Amino acid sequence: QMLLVESGGGLLQPGGSLRLSCEASGRSFSSYGMGWFRQGPGKEREFVAVISWSGGRTSYADSVKGRFTISRDNAKNTVYLQMNSLKPEDTAVYYCGASLGLVSRETIEYDYWGQGTQVTVSS
Repeated sequence: QMLLVESGGGLLQPGGSLRLSCEASGRSFSSYGMGWFRQGPGKEREFVAVISWSGGRTSYADSVKGRFTISRDNAKNTVYLQMNSLKPEDTAVYYCGASLGLVSRETIEYDYWGQGTQVTVSS
């Protein structure tokens, strides 16, 4: 089992910045690709960003490219999502997921999920 705990969500105005964290415990964190997904009101969960086990490979949804940055610290068993220039359409519950050995944009390929953290962007 792997336990994932997200933190860092909040309420902020358009144009603001926020950093989400996801701390993992229980399994070998460095063996997992780690992804961030989000689910807005009335919407399906959608891919945001993913990072390989080593941190050497990343991929982003077009909607966040250039504004969001995913990173990880394997010594701290933590993955981060730095979000800049936030827009109201970024409002969602943000989830981190762990995928054994994969760098995937597909929710079905994730083995573990956190409980989510709410991000609300509103003026």
